[in-house]
Amino acid sequence: MIELKQQRLLVNGRAQLILAGEIHYFRLPRNEWADRLSKLKSAGCDTLSSYIPWICHEPLEGQLDLVGHTRPELDIGAFIDLAKEFGLGFIARPGPFTMAEMKNEGLPYWLYQKHPEIIPSGWDGTKATTPTVDYLSPLFLEEARRWYDQVLSIISPRLESKGGNVVALQLDNEIGMLSWVTNIPDLTEVTLEDFGQWLKGRYPYKDLKARYPFDLDQPQERGKALRSPEESYAAALFRDLGHYQRGRYARYVNTLRGYAEAAGVTGIPFLVNVHGTGGGRGFGFPIGISQLLETWQGPDTLVGSDLYLGNLTADNFQDLFLCNAYLKATLGDRQLLCSAEFECGDGDYGGVQGNRYDPSAVDLKTRMSIAQGNRLLNYYLFAGGINTPYDPPPGDGDDLMATNGERHGNAAPIKWDGSLSYTWPRMARVIKTMAAWGPHLAEMDEEHDPLRLGFIPDYFMTEARYPRSEKMREIAVNLEGHRMYGAWECFIRAMLLANYRFPAIDLQKKVITPITDPVIALPSARYMDPMVQEKLGRFVQAGGRLLLYGEVPLFDMEGRPCTTLADLLGLRVVESLRGSEKVLLSLHADSWAAPRPQVRTHEAQTLEAPGSTVLFRLHGGGEPVAVDLLAGQGRAIVIATALACDIPFYQEALTRLGATAGLQQDSGDTGLFMTSTVNPQGERLIHVLNLDGYEKRFRIRLNGRRIQGGASITLGGRDGLMLPHDLSIGPVKVIYSTAEMISIDEAGFTLRSPGPHGHLLLKGAKGATSLGPARIRQRGDFTQIRLEGPVEALRIDLL
Repeated sequence: MIELKQQRLLVNGRAQLILAGEIHYFRLPRNEWADRLSKLKSAGCDTLSSYIPWICHEPLEGQLDLVGHTRPELDIGAFIDLAKEFGLGFIARPGPFTMAEMKNEGLPYWLYQKHPEIIPSGWDGTKATTPTVDYLSPLFLEEARRWYDQVLSIISPRLESKGGNVVALQLDNEIGMLSWVTNIPDLTEVTLEDFGQWLKGRYPYKDLKARYPFDLDQPQERGKALRSPEESYAAALFRDLGHYQRGRYARYVNTLRGYAEAAGVTGIPFLVNVHGTGGGRGFGFPIGISQLLETWQGPDTLVGSDLYLGNLTADNFQDLFLCNAYLKATLGDRQLLCSAEFECGDGDYGGVQGNRYDPSAVDLKTRMSIAQGNRLLNYYLFAGGINTPYDPPPGDGDDLMATNGERHGNAAPIKWDGSLSYTWPRMARVIKTMAAWGPHLAEMDEEHDPLRLGFIPDYFMTEARYPRSEKMREIAVNLEGHRMYGAWECFIRAMLLANYRFPAIDLQKKVITPITDPVIALPSARYMDPMVQEKLGRFVQAGGRLLLYGEVPLFDMEGRPCTTLADLLGLRVVESLRGSEKVLLSLHADSWAAPRPQVRTHEAQTLEAPGSTVLFRLHGGGEPVAVDLLAGQGRAIVIATALACDIPFYQEALTRLGATAGLQQDSGDTGLFMTSTVNPQGERLIHVLNLDGYEKRFRIRLNGRRIQGGASITLGGRDGLMLPHDLSIGPVKVIYSTAEMISIDEAGFTLRSPGPHGHLLLKGAKGATSLGPARIRQRGDFTQIRLEGPVEALRIDLL
């Protein structure tokens, strides 16, 4: 039995990490399956994952092969059974969509030929330019149900809850992604009729007539008005369509779930995955969260990220942090973070011998994601393979089953021919390290300082925008400019490099109080929902503290004037300014923010806030653009300008608001990410990542006190450490260690220490010995170990 409970993944009642790898059986000769599974196991993984592409198993309608009678490698049951022989769990991903470079994104050709009406129309009646379909078309759903009935008849008897090894079932793949990236929303006649009914249920009759001045019951008029909206109601449609599509995606997922349950799939979690990363950045990921927000409201739904971020460096580490934090903010109390596709390759997807990642890429991303609470990582793509010819040939130029040539997975750690990439050793080391600590990590939660990052999902509800609407463009451009970019790369990056540990909170859903959320930091745009404005203003009035960065909101989300937050804070926006080649906006620091050098900015709101302390003024006129003010029983620091990544300033601002970083390092340098995880017994792991390419030395303080024996820690460029603090391993208690334990068993452990010296203090470890460069000293019940020189794998044996 697999359950989700209190953000834990319980397998037969015990918390567990799942470390999986994606291997596509249909791209490998059957006689090579065992080799790839053996390599997966040797890397430290405990679970296998694979898409099950409809297009491969039913190339012609009614000619279904799930047992290998046309091609031996299509015997999906045999693949799952072989995984069980290797002691591996299995994550089944039967679509209907699979993507994975498959043609038609995994749907069979005959489906479109038989039901051309399932292809959506978008703005101005434009047909979809991708293989997307109308998810709730009765014709599509009937075919999808038949596919599920067939494929799940193979999977259902093999569920973990029935004695098998299938531990999760994914419901479709990257839902809504194709319509978003093309800006062609699903506006078929079936959809628009349903949307009209949804609007009638949402608004009173008179309000609806004023909102949409046309007949929603007349198909021709409705179609023209909604596919080619006029400016008078464009902003309303922008918002309503986004909310409606969220519910529509949820209905689709619930329909697939119903098919799965009817086929006997129970006792395992269902998985939904979120898209949006690419090009080494995560700016689009919260759009995926916003799109699919309502699909995981069921408590036993696993929500998996698709994370493609390349190298983890000081440029983009905050992107990975935010992908995890924002997603976690939307989950229920029982649900947990996981990653359905966790990039693990070398980056050379096109086979051009370029864009190759550093070996540290998967190592550092694994460390951060596990520290933030991911309980399942599916390393994707773990093994390459061969795209075989499609039968019958589609006559599309190459006649293969996929779009990227014969060889697939050029960047995978295991190449198409079974050879290993240069990324393999570092990847295998970190997976084995996480597996060794799995029982501890599965019971731990990230520790947080008294700081919360506000998340407004509707700020990212911009995936469907009518190209001819200036009103939609104006709102979307402002939201895009303030929900990310400078907010991520200056404001949030500064807080992380100051070593603050904080979660994100969903401001649309969560009840916020000064007790539970003492300090809230929020990237803010010109637009904000009145409810959120009211909530934040009342929070400050009641004694909460707010750090607002970006713009003070002046409008609601449809562009109607709304200054509720400003009014409750007792401030007024006088003017909004933007710099240009001829107008070089520049800032002078004032009061406690001074002295600081004059700095450029590209935008600012000038403020009027009687009784406030001015922090920054515009050069020339001296108009305030950042203020520190009191409102009711609370306090707010409002930065209504684009301010650089000034770590000391943000640190001072947060300290004045009452938030200090409990975990600190003294390297005198930036580029170190640190956090800590703790279990119910108060046992702790310290997680440190060096994001830069050069070595750093530092000591660590926790709540003002030096820990890890006060010893200096040396960490090489692009390396990470996970260090135990007051943590028990069986009968032995690790008081501290500056070396990482990369394997643990009943007889001892293996250490990795990148610095010239490693220090450990153990209690209850009598008889510790080592054949390597270690000085071991016994003092009563305590054992001191000093490592001489850097060590990659030094064994310490215990009696």
